[in-house]
Amino acid sequence: MGWIKELFQAEKPIIAMCHLKALPGDPGYDPAKGMDWIVEMARADLRALQEGGVDAAMFSNEASLPYLTKVEPITTACMARVIAELRPDIRVPFGVNVLWDPTASIDLAIATGGQFVREIFSGVYASDYGLWNTNCGEIIRHQHAVHARHVKLFFNIVPESAAYLAERHVVDIAKSTVFVSNPDALCVSGLTAGAETPFQILQQVKEAVPDTPVFANTGVRASNVAQMLSIADGAIVGTTFKRDGYIWNEVDVNRVREFMQAARESRR
Repeated sequence: MGWIKELFQAEKPIIAMCHLKALPGDPGYDPAKGMDWIVEMARADLRALQEGGVDAAMFSNEASLPYLTKVEPITTACMARVIAELRPDIRVPFGVNVLWDPTASIDLAIATGGQFVREIFSGVYASDYGLWNTNCGEIIRHQHAVHARHVKLFFNIVPESAAYLAERHVVDIAKSTVFVSNPDALCVSGLTAGAETPFQILQQVKEAVPDTPVFANTGVRASNVAQMLSIADGAIVGTTFKRDGYIWNEVDVNRVREFMQAARESRR
């Protein structure tokens, strides 16, 4: 697990979500404001996150609701433009997440210089988006084909708004995922973005795969970050950094500072 310290320059890093506004092709896109506005909103959030002291950032098309499991090319193209325009402002390691398309996520990472990707790489689910299938072997082969072996893959094994189609305990899923797919890290989530990751599940997964990094993926706040990091090898944080803790608001730098102070104290 030495790659975590090497990449993030921190023990138990906090990866902050930089949520992009709805993009062209998304139902929520505002053509009157256009792409320039999307870039500037992302820039403001990125600067607030970095000023607040986060260890890394991850760009995602969070507002592309309802999500696709295979995105349209316009989505990846627009995300690439946003990240490219922000590159001069990025001072921390960064990753990408094209919801919910692992191949597009890897492609975006290669195009923009992203160092890690979080996605649903394995499993079959009954979800709000319909029957959700994956093909991990095909995805990993694509990663190698586009020379993205250096891009770290964070496997979300408890996808939001979905349930595993077969009745399998998350511990069994974690063990088999590690054996079959050799992920760089596992992510454990709550039901939706902002919903607290169940601590007991997080603990069970970490105990089952002690040699694989395990990240708390949703619902980590200043009030529970010490508990989460007592087990997890890091956390991916989005909603709690927003004004009033509301996912669609802008990032509040004071909330970021408060959270990171609690995180640093827990890491000591």
